[in-house]
Amino acid sequence: MTAETAASPFSRLKLLAYGFPGLPLAALGVPLFIFLPSFYAQDRGLSLAAVGLVLLAARLWDAVTDPVIGLLSDRIATRFGRRKPWILAGTPLTCLAVYMLFVPPDGAGVLHLFAWSAVLYLGWTMVQLPYTAWGAELSGDYHERSRITAFRETMVVFGTLLASGMPAAIAASGGQNDLGEVLTALAVFLILALPLSVLLAAGLVAETPPGPAPVRKTVDNWRAGAALLIRNKPFLRLILSYLLNGLANGLAATLFVLFVQKGLALPEAVDTLLLTYFLLGIAGVPLWLFVSHRLGKHRTWIVAMLLNSAIFATVPLLGPGDYFAFLAICVGTGLCLGADLVLPPSMQADVVDVDTAEGGGARTGLYFALWGMATKLALALAVGIAFPVLEIAGFDAAGENDAEALLTLSLLYGAAPVVLKLAAIAIMRGFPVTAEKQAELRRKIDLKSAETSPGS
Repeated sequence: MTAETAASPFSRLKLLAYGFPGLPLAALGVPLFIFLPSFYAQDRGLSLAAVGLVLLAARLWDAVTDPVIGLLSDRIATRFGRRKPWILAGTPLTCLAVYMLFVPPDGAGVLHLFAWSAVLYLGWTMVQLPYTAWGAELSGDYHERSRITAFRETMVVFGTLLASGMPAAIAASGGQNDLGEVLTALAVFLILALPLSVLLAAGLVAETPPGPAPVRKTVDNWRAGAALLIRNKPFLRLILSYLLNGLANGLAATLFVLFVQKGLALPEAVDTLLLTYFLLGIAGVPLWLFVSHRLGKHRTWIVAMLLNSAIFATVPLLGPGDYFAFLAICVGTGLCLGADLVLPPSMQADVVDVDTAEGGGARTGLYFALWGMATKLALALAVGIAFPVLEIAGFDAAGENDAEALLTLSLLYGAAPVVLKLAAIAIMRGFPVTAEKQAELRRKIDLKSAETSPGS
């Protein structure tokens, strides 16, 4: 047993403090991927294809910024730590971009959308990437990592709920409940909540756990480092599965509002259905943590994806007015959401151990940069693929649609995610990093740490 695993579990207070920034970060993600595309297409008059391609192009900027910030946060150590300075520096940049993008001036068009999306993605990377890497480094224990992730991702779900429920809250308070008013309210919330949560987390939670100093040195030769990364087969399998599953979830998230409004002809039900889905996501987190202690993380994730696919395969059978059938689908897939939120990030920390044990050093930032790129690429591809395909099919986001356009929407929203999840499941079968294997890796890392510590 390592010093880290022997240490007492983190207190709930510290886990809440660490997880708190996940709330505003998630509240940022909902409008960015669900409300913003529709807002610029419907209220600002941009074409669906233009919105999809612009957001995809802005996301490609992350292909440059993510690995750079990941590498720098691995290599640059300050008296405040390696991760916290990036988080603190990225917060004001994110807040500025949120305001400019969510509350655009009159006449804002494609160039405005692209420029401020790129700035927002940069600021978001500066916060999100070191933040998740920090969480992966808080513990070396297989199951404690899932607990840390669970607190963060529960806050993520609360943030998603808050953002998703904003339209209903505005309507209840007598507002107009249009997308512009919703985005303005969310911008104000984010500008206040993100700095507060970041300061609390930075002030209350240390960057590293107690015990022996962790391995810090990273490989200096980039070819050797790249070779180690490529030889990390568990990482390659996990990131490919993560990308496919993320694309599946991205398609569902991007098209949710359009499917409910146009495919089911239930525009007034959007808020209730989103709320149901995310509430069940929170309820599912303890269930999947319980199962993962018995089956292991990757087997539990496979079970959740299989269940999700079986439920979601019924979506193309639905038609206008099928409220209760779709509500049941939201309940079932919402329960599965908890596994998607908690288990892959915990497994990400485990496959970093493979790299560290083989001599890669402390490269958590680089690995989480690559996962961040996979996440963003999946969501960008969802918009960049779905919206142009809908436009080719003649789909009109603001008007009436024929049977062919509605069928295209239904297949993109319901059938395509099932195919993608089944592909992710096939890749994850027989995943080698079990609890026993990860404990062996931690023992090897502790030996390296002891050998490189001063006085050893």
